[in-house]
Amino acid sequence: MTDLNENQVVSGDGQAGYDDIYRMTVDLNVLDHLGINLYSNIAAVLTEAVANAWDADAENVVISIDPNGDWIEIIDDGIGMNVADMNDKYLRVGYRRREEDAAHGRTTAKGRQVMGRKGLGKLSLFSIADRIDVQSSKDGEAHGLRMSVDGIKESVNRKERHYAPDALPAEEIDVTKGTKIVLRDIKRQRLGRGAAALRKRLARRFSVIGELYDFKIMIDGQPVTTEERGDLPIVQFLWTMGDFEPEPGSIPQVKEHEKLPSRFDGWDEDWNVKGWIGTARKPKQLDSEDTGNLNGIVVFARGRLFHENILDKVNDGRLYTKYLTGQIEADFLDDDDEPDIATSDRQRVQEDDPRYAQLIAFLRSRLSQVERRWTEWRRKHEVQDAQETSPALKEWFDSLPEGFRKSAETLIAKLSALPVDEDDDRKLLYRHGILAFERMRIRGSADEFVESVHDVDKLLSVLADRDALEASLYRDIVKSRLDAIKDFQEIVDEDAKEKVLQQYLFDHLWLLDPAWERATDSQIMESRLATEGVIVDDLTEKEKLGRVDIAYRTNAGKHIIVELKKAGRKMKLLELQEQGQTYVDKLRKILAAQGDASPNIEVIFVVGKPVDEETNNPNRVKSSMEAISPGSRIVHYDSLIAGAQTSYDGYLKKSKELDRLEKIVERL
Repeated sequence: MTDLNENQVVSGDGQAGYDDIYRMTVDLNVLDHLGINLYSNIAAVLTEAVANAWDADAENVVISIDPNGDWIEIIDDGIGMNVADMNDKYLRVGYRRREEDAAHGRTTAKGRQVMGRKGLGKLSLFSIADRIDVQSSKDGEAHGLRMSVDGIKESVNRKERHYAPDALPAEEIDVTKGTKIVLRDIKRQRLGRGAAALRKRLARRFSVIGELYDFKIMIDGQPVTTEERGDLPIVQFLWTMGDFEPEPGSIPQVKEHEKLPSRFDGWDEDWNVKGWIGTARKPKQLDSEDTGNLNGIVVFARGRLFHENILDKVNDGRLYTKYLTGQIEADFLDDDDEPDIATSDRQRVQEDDPRYAQLIAFLRSRLSQVERRWTEWRRKHEVQDAQETSPALKEWFDSLPEGFRKSAETLIAKLSALPVDEDDDRKLLYRHGILAFERMRIRGSADEFVESVHDVDKLLSVLADRDALEASLYRDIVKSRLDAIKDFQEIVDEDAKEKVLQQYLFDHLWLLDPAWERATDSQIMESRLATEGVIVDDLTEKEKLGRVDIAYRTNAGKHIIVELKKAGRKMKLLELQEQGQTYVDKLRKILAAQGDASPNIEVIFVVGKPVDEETNNPNRVKSSMEAISPGSRIVHYDSLIAGAQTSYDGYLKKSKELDRLEKIVERL
């Protein structure tokens, strides 16, 4: 019988085999990918060392950097490690403390939530140093070892299955408590910009720094503080979530503060987001040599950085995002009982995880609230500041009709928000913006102009040619409005007026209201109104005698139903009121089915002859129409002509008004 090797067994058919038919082995080359080439900067590397100190229940982490860049020293006063801990936990790549340590896997002896999870962080040290000394003391036992990149590579070349660090000589071991790590043969290109910059970056990587958490970090003798993050002190408007509250008096520059909900209603009970989101007054405050780029929202989990800037993943290109900064904490991203979604370098996450998708949805929802409030607060404060610095601007505001004041304030707020650094350039934007606003106001499209102001390039394209704006303005006047007015003025016969009015009215609603120039119809809504019996083709004889036409239009969120009555038909107030109420009721029914529970509807009857009550009791006519819906009214053929003439006179007078505006903007 053939002798068997020690790993061989005899199978049921008498054939020799192995206890383990298949075996997976891990080559030491994997260290190149998991440590030596995984991390790219000193802040990310030291984050791993500091996180290990936190997990060791350290109260102090002292980091020292050689002025010449020859070494970096990290000392903590945590529980330390004996030789068995060093081999079984620290030197074991992939040690998962949360799953394997029955006593203190998920929380430390002090009750801290453990930060480490993958068991790869210690390899990050090789990203910035080729030689690493580690010494530790526990229960009176002090010991140490030395690792090197060259030593690992030699083991790889010899095809060894493990790497054996060298023991440190006893005379070099001086640690009495906790752990001391010394990095030597530093890769200088990864050292960054010095201790001050490193303090700021580490401050942004941990949310558990300070006396509240009994955890302090020192770099070259200077403490790392939350103030060094540099973001909260430049915030103008602040939104907070959860139990985060800034210390009283710590942010005097914040002009507005609002609390946001910290969770979605359908979330698990222990899912919450806490922290803050803020906006700076100017984008350039978020990016400087001292602070670095702060235009982003940092995500923490279990007290340490989990995602460097989640704002990039929200895909929101609106203007307010250029002013955003913030820090939020979402511990549910790193739940012990759920899969680990952090990448190996712990700088990003697996984006297809449902927890991450929920956080993105939550953030988008809260940012929509932020954007609305930011617009409101921005208009309030920027307009106030602009008026204080420019009396001429205040004079312009005061000269505007009440209905245009809010739009004008929004315009100035948007102009002040554009990333223009020089005061003279901003004043130039104000000048051209005011002139353009006034021209657009003449055309009835000032609001549309204000909405178009999002960035400098778009604005300059609008303002580039003042002559073109003016030419376009008067071309519109001559082409449509003047022709319509002249047609009316030359007609005496009521039937002829009726035909001309029918031709112009529904396509030129500015005859009813100058602000309705941009009104549009909706074929879908027309068909639904027809189904409901509001707009019909087969009229009764009585209806044919009373009605010329009816149309539905929309304008800036307003629903407009216009009914044109025969010029010679004498209408009764009650009849008009009943018809108008029917139109409103049926239109509300249609819109409610589309999710619009409170539509803004106006019904307008255009008649040739006054109803009796207009002579005897005009207030009753007005109240009857308003009872249908606010803004509903009766309009007469001749008053349309007079109103159009008045509007046209307003255009002619604007040439003198522009002369006055020129004098105002010259003073800005």
